Amino acid sequence: MTKIAKITLLFVVFVDLLGQGLVFPIINSLIMETKSNFLPESTAMGMRHLYYGLVIGCFFLSWFLGVVYVSKVSDSIGRKNALLVCLGGALAGYALTITALYLNSLILLIIGRSITGFTAGNQPIAQAAMIDGSSDAADRDRNMGYIITGVSFGLVGGPIIGAVLSDANLLGSYATLKTPFYGAFVLVLIAIFLVTFFFKDTRTERAAFVFRPRDITDSLIAVRTHPLVLKILPVYALFMIANVTFYVFVDNFLTSAWGYGVIGGSMAMVVIGFALAFSSTFLVKPAQERFSKHQIIYASLVVMVICGFGFAFSPSGVLSYIPVFFFYFFFGVSYPTLLGLFSSAVSETDQGWVMGVTTAVFCLAGGVMSLIGGGLMSIDIRVPYYIVILAAILGLIGMHLRWKGKEIKGLLA
Repeated sequence: MTKIAKITLLFVVFVDLLGQGLVFPIINSLIMETKSNFLPESTAMGMRHLYYGLVIGCFFLSWFLGVVYVSKVSDSIGRKNALLVCLGGALAGYALTITALYLNSLILLIIGRSITGFTAGNQPIAQAAMIDGSSDAADRDRNMGYIITGVSFGLVGGPIIGAVLSDANLLGSYATLKTPFYGAFVLVLIAIFLVTFFFKDTRTERAAFVFRPRDITDSLIAVRTHPLVLKILPVYALFMIANVTFYVFVDNFLTSAWGYGVIGGSMAMVVIGFALAFSSTFLVKPAQERFSKHQIIYASLVVMVICGFGFAFSPSGVLSYIPVFFFYFFFGVSYPTLLGLFSSAVSETDQGWVMGVTTAVFCLAGGVMSLIGGGLMSIDIRVPYYIVILAAILGLIGMHLRWKGKEIKGLLA
């Protein structure tokens, strides 16, 4: 694989991950702040929380529905065409979102985010393309490092771009809540250009694509035939519920509790991005050499409980960034460790399936908790973080009750 092709894939992943960090703070300001004029000024705060959860929930649920088919399509039409399909979906999603902002249409915003969610499959396709183009195991590991670099830049760059392009102090009258979406639109266009002219498929085999609605549920039902996966999955699901609930509502909470707007929410995303990028890039291997997988995951769940309390009851907005950092600093080590457990629990032929299950659980947790949390936040803004604390505690209990037996202990050593 040529250097420009690798740079292209890195940029595609950057654009894919950039969207979340850029979009969440903007959508939060659009819906939660009365001065945005996106919703009628008379809209009750409880309804605003509900609408926020609905918009984010539709994104994650669409991602859940799309993740199964996007991976299958890439095996049938090739990595390049699949990347272009995903980027085309992102482009259409951003176009609809921009239109929704001009028309102040909540329905269009939901449709735009749903389309973006359904085609949010660039990262696994880029990973597969990197593997296809690797000459040996060392080259494959090096190429996966490039993907992590793209993810890290996207997580950090998204909120920075969003904050800069919406800051009137920097851009004057050009800075609006629409401007970051124009920026994202242009970046997607650049990604489409790079993929079209500088990336070529190295894998020529094609698998026939058969559309089966049951594919969505069959992959999850198949867990029953894999006992080790069945033992790990409940703890992983609770781990993910704690993660996505903390992540989805961090901007919303900062706005409701401390009056922070786009800048404050974007700063939270930057903190998350830096914490994840540093720990997942530099600390996973040293931590796994020093501690057992059980200790790493257990410590992360304990930190989730502490940080959930710390964030919900922080005495000031500035101090609330501290639990945000430590939550994702530990998550950056424990998440790859959990994925490694799943990988070790199945054979080589089931690697794609089990990674698909982990992604599906993540997306499903994000969708369900966004919808539930939005409604509960209208009762008390701390309720989502009570859910974070409860999910992490149940995860610890699940580790104690479910992770027994010689085989599971062998994986956790």
